[in-house]
Amino acid sequence: MSAEDLGLPMPVVDPALPARVRIHEVGPRDGLQNEKTAVPTEVKAEFIRRLAAAGLDTVEATSFVHPKWVPQLADAEELFPQVKDLAVRLPVLVPNERGLDRALALGAREVAVFASATESFAKANLNRTVDEALAMFAPTVTRAIEAGLKVRGYLSMCFGDPWEGAVPIEQVVRVTKALADMGCDELSLGDTIGVATPGHVRALLTALNEAGVPTSRIAVHFHDTYGQALANSHAALQHGVTVFDASAGGLGGCPYAKSATGNLATEDLVWMLRGLGIETGVDLAALTATSVWMAEQLGRPSPSRTVRALSHKES
Repeated sequence: MSAEDLGLPMPVVDPALPARVRIHEVGPRDGLQNEKTAVPTEVKAEFIRRLAAAGLDTVEATSFVHPKWVPQLADAEELFPQVKDLAVRLPVLVPNERGLDRALALGAREVAVFASATESFAKANLNRTVDEALAMFAPTVTRAIEAGLKVRGYLSMCFGDPWEGAVPIEQVVRVTKALADMGCDELSLGDTIGVATPGHVRALLTALNEAGVPTSRIAVHFHDTYGQALANSHAALQHGVTVFDASAGGLGGCPYAKSATGNLATEDLVWMLRGLGIETGVDLAALTATSVWMAEQLGRPSPSRTVRALSHKES
């Protein structure tokens, strides 16, 4: 008998928390981008279809970066037409106007740009200073908005940087505010190397509110390097955040930050949210089966504790 059949986890509702959250599934893009062996386009498309069927209404499909920088995502033009008619949101990453042109040509309806809170990561990831990168994104964001697209702004290294160490909160606020003023609808705060703790999360969210960035425009993107991703997610929930990035099966890292380990596993997040009585619309059994299937394609087990627990009980 499965955990779900036994009524587990038992929901215990906290009325102070949001009643529903939206999970921004990043597995097909952020989860796969660092894989050394090329994943066939057909497998990626099936992965996206299965995630959508499991109830995830936002699935980040791919990235229109130059193949030289992220070879795993070189098939964006072949992949996106195979999934673009799914009845879910399918945002794609665009690094610049050329990337936007490619996304627009294929009918993308949502795009994201990728900034950094630190100079070191901006140099490593974009070969620009923080301000030069923001200047590059401005016309891309403007054109996307004019074309009627939703635009997300990712911000990396919000809680720590492998070269610079601790990142001052005011530094993160400055760059986040710049993306907000540029017109980004949603701002995803990335704990790229997984060093955040709950108090730091609350302090940053409070500082952003005080600077005029409302919680309603904020998403969070935690990595589980030090086992803090769920604790940090709960702290964000307590602050009123309702958009959480996660990766099915805990896939992913960052090719430009070698200390970055996997993203928060979507299944682990859903298990916690279910126990809090918070709606996600996700079928946990179907999602777990999808991650088990994807792990088989990659030839290794999923790092997600929930996937391991549920699939073990099923077997």
